[in-house]
Amino acid sequence: MIVDNALYRGGVRVPLDCDASDLAGVRARCTGENDFVWIGLHEPSQAELSAVAGVFDLHPLAVEDALKAHQRPKLERYDESLFLVLKTLWYVDEHDAVETGEINLFVGPDFVVSVRHGQGSELHSARLHLEAKKRVLRHGPTAVVYAVCDRVVDGYTRVGGELEVDVDEIETSVFSTERTNDSERIYTLRREIAEVRRAVLPLREPMRQAAEGTVDGLAPEAAPFFRDVADHLARVAEVVDNLDGLLASAFDAHLARVTVQQNDDMRKISAGVGLVAAPTLVAAIYGMNFHYMPELHWYLGYPFALGLMVLSSFGVYVFFKKSGWL
Repeated sequence: MIVDNALYRGGVRVPLDCDASDLAGVRARCTGENDFVWIGLHEPSQAELSAVAGVFDLHPLAVEDALKAHQRPKLERYDESLFLVLKTLWYVDEHDAVETGEINLFVGPDFVVSVRHGQGSELHSARLHLEAKKRVLRHGPTAVVYAVCDRVVDGYTRVGGELEVDVDEIETSVFSTERTNDSERIYTLRREIAEVRRAVLPLREPMRQAAEGTVDGLAPEAAPFFRDVADHLARVAEVVDNLDGLLASAFDAHLARVTVQQNDDMRKISAGVGLVAAPTLVAAIYGMNFHYMPELHWYLGYPFALGLMVLSSFGVYVFFKKSGWL
């Protein structure tokens, strides 16, 4: 569906005397040198996107990618327009899950078409924030690209912060004195970090090009703004790499601790077997049915056997207690 359709002139949104769904009508009013149109769509149908593509002459391959979504972050040029794909991320704390969406930007000399998939990273607040900055909005479509990229990368930063909290909890749990089973949560977090990496790493090259001012279709004077976005993106990438390494170390520590706990359990089991083995040996000897055996007809033979069992068990207990097995 078409979420918004606006005409901007001199950094200010121009009131329209036609319906926002009238794509050709809004485009026809874009007559000034610095005028541009920004159309926002959310999970459009093929008919809706085809209508937009017809008005703005969008390349069919880029339109197909925007319609199907699930694309890798990239920056491509088609004829007179740019096609930028961004992965959006947001964190669901209840499930330790990173949810993903996608934003596709078609950027031309006098238009921006944003196609959003997923529930996260809405662009309405970014549009309002940009409309409040007249000087920035005067840069035209480049300002929109910067605002959207900045909003998306800020989302990456928030997700990275949430993941850092979860990794700290994992480390605390792994090295606590209580017995914990952290392997499942560690695997879940490593899978979510891999999802973040798939969004962050491919975007570094497009942001580097924009920061150097070498992207044809983006104003070179906007390079410092994109350098700021690229710097934030690099920091998120470092956080992701560090978290992945910490989780790998935590998993190794968890496995080592499980091994130590198993060894402690085996020692306690062995000590328990030793406590039972000593009296069992005495009972086995005196339970044999030989006629000529010492103390067989002795009046105190039975109490003597019981006492010997207790004494042998006590001796084994003292030995294992001193050795730390009990």
